[in-house]
Amino acid sequence: MAEEQRQRFGKKAYERELLRLQQELVKLQEWVRVEGARVVVIFEGRDAAGKGGAIKRVTEYLNPRIARVVALPTPTERQKTQWYFQRYVEQLPAAGEIVLFDRSWYNRAGVERVMGFCTDEEYWQFLRQCPTFERMLIESGILLRKYWFSVSDTEQERRFRDRLEDPMKRWKLSPMDVESIRHWEDYSRAKDEMFVYTDTPDSPWHVVESDDKRRARINMIAHLLSTVAYHEISPPKIDLPPRPAPRGYQRPPRDLQKYVPDRTATLE
Repeated sequence: MAEEQRQRFGKKAYERELLRLQQELVKLQEWVRVEGARVVVIFEGRDAAGKGGAIKRVTEYLNPRIARVVALPTPTERQKTQWYFQRYVEQLPAAGEIVLFDRSWYNRAGVERVMGFCTDEEYWQFLRQCPTFERMLIESGILLRKYWFSVSDTEQERRFRDRLEDPMKRWKLSPMDVESIRHWEDYSRAKDEMFVYTDTPDSPWHVVESDDKRRARINMIAHLLSTVAYHEISPPKIDLPPRPAPRGYQRPPRDLQKYVPDRTATLE
């Protein structure tokens, strides 16, 4: 890794640039809403690569009715009998919406391939169909962006141990995460093979170096913004009306309602 990547990005510079980029994301959101654009952003990568943190920073100031995060659970027995892409199609954006996939249809080429959750036939069918599927999305007008968060084995293990020792993060460590340590090379081979078939001119992968989470978030958001030809939308002018004169309303007595106890009074 380059020297500048080994040194952690400073917190002050990070917070300053992140806020600036988040202001641009709000502008992007308004452009999407007004223009009726449809945006899909895919976040993929190894466990603990920083996808979730990046998604949180992208959506922090966005309207959840416009920018929606999709993290699908394990498919049901019925969904397992459907066309593989079917349950993802249901999540695609309508006009004026942004959908961020926290893992996506690429599960088939990653964890399902490595852990044997799909057959060889299903796997190769996915690799054949995926470029065509994504081309159809793009031809329909969807702006599709794909990001692969790349983390080293030593940094991934450090993050796993941090989760294991921190009760506030313990829930993030799943049995599948533990298995990913034992299957590091298998996942590497699966990712390389997936890129061969799905890193296309129409729908390229963009790799985000994520050993430094701050750099990863800044670099990913800046790149996303640079790939969309949005422009600032002037908000409609809103004037607050004068508050009307009182007309005799009186609030009911406090003892008729149940109030939340004042916890802060015990802390002063």
